[in-house]
Amino acid sequence: MNSRRQFITQLSLVGGGMLLSNTLSAHTTSASFKKIGVIGLDTSHSEMFTKDINQGSLSNRGYRVVAAYPHGSPDIPSALEMKPRITQAMRDMGVEIVDSIAALLQKVDYILLESNDGRVHLDQATQVIKAGKPLFVDKPMAEDLSKVKAIFELAHQHKVPIFSSSSLRYDQLVREVRGGKIGKVLGADVYTPAEIEPHHIDQAWYMIHGIEMLFTVMGTGCKEVYRVFHPDFEQVIGVWNDGRTGTVRGIRKGASNIAGIAFGETGISPLGPFSGYGPLVSEILTFFDTGKAPVPAAETIEIFQFMEAAQRSSKTGGTVSLHTVQNL
Repeated sequence: MNSRRQFITQLSLVGGGMLLSNTLSAHTTSASFKKIGVIGLDTSHSEMFTKDINQGSLSNRGYRVVAAYPHGSPDIPSALEMKPRITQAMRDMGVEIVDSIAALLQKVDYILLESNDGRVHLDQATQVIKAGKPLFVDKPMAEDLSKVKAIFELAHQHKVPIFSSSSLRYDQLVREVRGGKIGKVLGADVYTPAEIEPHHIDQAWYMIHGIEMLFTVMGTGCKEVYRVFHPDFEQVIGVWNDGRTGTVRGIRKGASNIAGIAFGETGISPLGPFSGYGPLVSEILTFFDTGKAPVPAAETIEIFQFMEAAQRSSKTGGTVSLHTVQNL
């Protein structure tokens, strides 16, 4: 009997030890993840990026989204409508919802700034930058060129890594063309949805995805822009310093997608269409690993100069040089 009691006691101790060991192991494993915080739960990107990082193909990269601050746009109806659903989806994935950016910054090492409204990005990014946290800023980076420059300047002053990008930059065909698959790109034509949000310059709200695809394959060096505007569509023609041309068709009526075609010295290649966020999210995690921005600030600034020049072109009816908007 005593032997049996001793065996049960020993088994209990072993079992308790195993339970304690498993608990400590689970805690250690959880603590070993690098912690990401999300700002803005008024866009589906917050949910989709978190799924990729916490549960999907990128869950082995050593990162977890652990907390989120839900508030973004104060007045854009689509964003306000989406926020409750995305907030609940984040809770369902075990993400803690906090009531301030200050509280969020105490819990995480890196930030995904996802607020749908570019107008709030400067204020939100300022808090992150002053806390020294590397951050990715989703599209649109801001509502206009001046705010984009202000964000980059502040990050530079505080030596905080930062970048912004559309997922279309990392489309497989776009990357192949940028990597030289068709030789030097001589020109490209892209098309994209072109909804306008009145608090942003016209192309920043949605056309920016197609414009970023164009710049990814053409590179920087656009010197002038001409825009034809119609309520149902628009066409923007950019001329690069070496004479190459790239066009963007913005679609507000009829069938729509984000795609295009690139013309090279050795071939012609389709671009797109959009196929998912995974490649962009993977690039963001690599950025968090290295602290090196995959998209230079100068390129993002030129994209906004392109859009500002296009906006001015539709008002003047003529071609606008990018250097005339560089000091906005």
